[in-house]
Amino acid sequence: MAGAQLGEVVLAEPRGFCAGVDRAIEIVERALKKFGAPIYVRHEIVHNTYVVNDLKSRGAIFIEDLAEVPAGATLVFSAHGVAKAVRDEAAARGFRVFDATCPLVTKVHVEVAKLAKEGYEFVMIGHKGHPEVEGTMGQLHEGIYLVEDVAGVQQVQPRGNKLAVVTQTTLSVDDAAEILAAVKRRFPEVREPKKQDICYATQNRQDAVKLLAPGVDVVIVVGSPTSSNSNRLRELAQRLGTPAYMVDAAADLQPEWFAGRKRVGLTAGASAPDILVQQVIERLRALGALSLRRLPGVPEEVHFPLPLGLGDRSMAELDASRS
Repeated sequence: MAGAQLGEVVLAEPRGFCAGVDRAIEIVERALKKFGAPIYVRHEIVHNTYVVNDLKSRGAIFIEDLAEVPAGATLVFSAHGVAKAVRDEAAARGFRVFDATCPLVTKVHVEVAKLAKEGYEFVMIGHKGHPEVEGTMGQLHEGIYLVEDVAGVQQVQPRGNKLAVVTQTTLSVDDAAEILAAVKRRFPEVREPKKQDICYATQNRQDAVKLLAPGVDVVIVVGSPTSSNSNRLRELAQRLGTPAYMVDAAADLQPEWFAGRKRVGLTAGASAPDILVQQVIERLRALGALSLRRLPGVPEEVHFPLPLGLGDRSMAELDASRS
């Protein structure tokens, strides 16, 4: 590819880590620092290969079954949340537990528990097999029905007439709205969430891609294949008519993607660290990119507190107070 073909890299804003991911990673880092290795983590703390491998190298052990955790160990629940049965088993087995569930996911769990006591059943809009969906549906033994698309709405057969909707937090905003509309057509009295369950970071990153994609020739999304919100960014760019590719690392970039394309849009999923974005930028420069431009975007100033026992100030705040 001739260098002159690729001119500008355009960065979406915002992109990359959200407050829930920051908090989850910091919980594992602090647990390692306070209690020493190994620290056991149920499921990948966030869906990013680089982050998981980095924490593994520092003494985190990622497991799926609590039977793999020895007695007396320290256990961290991932940012995606866990079913009530997992939480109960961890308590029964006496582990020291720190919950890294994103507070926005916890909000959905609390709403499910509250409305279930009032006699509600639930439609859960989400992707089958995703750990967040398994965690939310696992808050109840029955009465929660998974819907993945508009067609699935017709399969829901609630037992009573009190029905509420909850959603996975990392869905396509547009897809979720379309499915919700179908739910409301079939069940006009359905109770919607007080606030949209799709998280602020997912919304903001998708809005940024809507601004980015029409003005570039190709979009690169930094994110791991298991990352739901990263996949949604790639799909959204393609839906807007711009070729889009998702990469786990700079080495995944293929020069032929940029043949004849002068402007490359770049974003990152909420679980992708900025170091990966910077490495992709360097690789694009090696492929001929001459300039870098950042689009305006919504500033994000959300911070979530850490669990008791790990301190109530972030590492960044502690470092700043010492300087």
